[in-house]
Amino acid sequence: MRKTRKEKTFEALALEYQPRDDHAPRLVAKGKGRVAEKIVELARKSGVPIREDTVLVALLSHLKVDQEIPPEAYKVVAELLAFIYKVHNRWKAEAEVGSQESEAGIE
Repeated sequence: MRKTRKEKTFEALALEYQPRDDHAPRLVAKGKGRVAEKIVELARKSGVPIREDTVLVALLSHLKVDQEIPPEAYKVVAELLAFIYKVHNRWKAEAEVGSQESEAGIE
């Protein structure tokens, strides 16, 4: 049987932003297929929040690794960072509540 439609290849990107060191977020990893799967796997194992965003991948996939994102991507990446901070703060608050309950002997 012959496929009439080309399947899309899974792609993943990883961004990093160190406000004290970077002028803008920068691309630290990118890949397709198995490499993309490995990027996502490592992010999950490291507790890095993951967000599926095909528009962002299309916008940034032309960048080279270690290149800062272009100004036209600032808005969409700012939305991504806001999502990450929100997830991180929620996780941190839940961890603190769990820690306090453990210290108090509450299970």
